Amino acid sequence: MLTSFFSRARYAARAAVALTAACAAIAVAPAARADDVVVLNSGEATLSLIDQATQQMVGGKIPTGKEPHHLMLAPGGRSLIVADSVSNDLMFVDPKTGRVQKRLENIEDPYQLGFSPDGKWFVTTGLRLDRLDIYSYDSKTETPTLVKRLPLATMPSHMAFTKDGKTVFVTLQVSGQVAAVDLATQTVKWKMNVGDTPAGLWLTPGDNYLLVGMTGEDDVAVVDWRKQSVVKRIQTGKGAHNFRSLDDGVHVAVSNRVASTISIIDENTLTNVGDITGLMPGPDDMELTADKRYMWVTFRFAKHVGIIDMASRKLIKTIAVGRSPHGIFFYDRAPVMAPNGA
Repeated sequence: MLTSFFSRARYAARAAVALTAACAAIAVAPAARADDVVVLNSGEATLSLIDQATQQMVGGKIPTGKEPHHLMLAPGGRSLIVADSVSNDLMFVDPKTGRVQKRLENIEDPYQLGFSPDGKWFVTTGLRLDRLDIYSYDSKTETPTLVKRLPLATMPSHMAFTKDGKTVFVTLQVSGQVAAVDLATQTVKWKMNVGDTPAGLWLTPGDNYLLVGMTGEDDVAVVDWRKQSVVKRIQTGKGAHNFRSLDDGVHVAVSNRVASTISIIDENTLTNVGDITGLMPGPDDMELTADKRYMWVTFRFAKHVGIIDMASRKLIKTIAVGRSPHGIFFYDRAPVMAPNGA
């Protein structure tokens, strides 16, 4: 998961080619659809589209900038924002069809991205540059304006916002910490140690606890963030990484990248109530269909995405995509019941 530390200069030529190709792709994008699954192939700088109904690839891969890892639906739902971390830009695409809408350059090292619940703040983590960039956001023009570049070592990756939009939590992978950042003052309120290689974050209902996927371990740390204390560790599988709500107000899934399993956590009892096994290597990001019957998941180490039947908790279909698939999204999805929205 740790992205490379190569300098921007080394990638400048390749990024320029990718940007040109992506713009050209607008003209050759497949016919407009309303049920396409968007998959980011971070290892080859492309975007794959899959027809959700037929589970077949749609057209050819669409070029992106270098290392597209994460994506986020913009406020208002008109655009899906793809963060190209190494080519330093954001690509806006139609969330229903995957068609490229526009690009914003000079957005430095956008690895993970997120919006505060009130839509006021747009935040990106600079994994290579060891900082957090905080922007104000004009939802009418879909334009971020840089407010603060906040040094934040080492290797800030994932984030989650409190429901009131006042605080964003950020995992620091190398230093093994979680940082709490005050958005109004753009300052670090505190940092606390949580363990080896923290990654994904999740706030339980009522913002009671902060769950931290410990990618260097085999558990999820339960943090009482008001007291800055780890109160419990939930055993999951090796490489606990990222979260996705199951949209029932009770359960959240966590992908275990090394164990190649997905654990289901009860947010009330803070226990692991079951594991989904028999998966391909490296499960990472997940998305849930609107009827909650199927979960789509990217397999970072297998160049595939998979579809899991949630009733049987079995992998029923795999689809080849590109190298190192990471972010995944489709418009007709079950709501994400968490303030971070990712």
